[in-house]
Amino acid sequence: MRVLVTGGAGFIGSHYVRTLLSGGYQGVRVDRVTVYDKLTYAGNLANLTPVERNPRYSFVRGDICSAADLDAALPGHDVVVNFAAESHVDRSMGAAAEFVTTNVLGAQQVFEASLRHGVDRVVHVSTDEVYGSISTGSWTEGTILEPNSPYSAAKASADLLARAYAVSFGLDVRVTRCSNNYGPYHFPEKVIPLFVTNLIDGHHVPLYGQGDNVRDWLFVGDHCRGLALVAEKGQAGEFYNIGGGRELSNRALTELLLAATDRDWSYVDEITDPRGAGHDQRYSVDYSKLGALGYAPEVTFEDGLALTVDWFRNNRDWWEPLRKSLSAWHQRLA
Repeated sequence: MRVLVTGGAGFIGSHYVRTLLSGGYQGVRVDRVTVYDKLTYAGNLANLTPVERNPRYSFVRGDICSAADLDAALPGHDVVVNFAAESHVDRSMGAAAEFVTTNVLGAQQVFEASLRHGVDRVVHVSTDEVYGSISTGSWTEGTILEPNSPYSAAKASADLLARAYAVSFGLDVRVTRCSNNYGPYHFPEKVIPLFVTNLIDGHHVPLYGQGDNVRDWLFVGDHCRGLALVAEKGQAGEFYNIGGGRELSNRALTELLLAATDRDWSYVDEITDPRGAGHDQRYSVDYSKLGALGYAPEVTFEDGLALTVDWFRNNRDWWEPLRKSLSAWHQRLA
């Protein structure tokens, strides 16, 4: 099997690539893995250092919005896994056009190029944020989409395009919707790596509002196992939720992060949420559909968090330059 992984130099994509090349997915054997990445601020070739000498690995710098770039890289591949996206809610509030361009037009270009070159199947990686917010219960794959931020609206649009390409053109495209990921190599603008790196260095961290927003946390390795399962056993045109099964309020999460870094509540600044209505109250996914294919999260949040904190403690040379490169706007949040 020859796999093209768009956005494969990012946090989740690089984990998938490293595991794929190490034979970490049961029954999955790959002949070639090509990482296709534009290397925007969150794309980092250092994420792929562990596999850069693997003879089955290659890297192509390209933009998913460019048909020419895709046409040069895609021929000869059997499977495309599309991680490439702009993926930060806060950034989308001030740069919605970039999110629409990459997450909608870019996804459409991936689907179109896959048709042109006879790709056997496409796995499109989406997010549970397309559902909006849910006060009780959990979303199923049939729940109506009610995105509340430019980021989630752009991802929802790509999901609908995936369905259209499956129905109109017969493209074997399968869509996954994951809950909040965490783990090693996580770009330090997101809440867990931002808090961990700040607290390690004795800096304060921002807690928005009362910290009562609830998220379902999913270890990146469990997410990627779910993706591999969808690629192997999923059905064309279908959608699959991937969850971690551990819901935490932001306040409870902050308490766990303080304990993991030997800090106390004096390191927390409680601030007004700058995202307002775009900041959803609660996420919760029902992943029983994927469970029927054999999926269940294997890493408890406690174990995954301990592993993640240890990784950041031991890999300052990876995250410190990235944190310094964040914009002044992100620096103010820290």
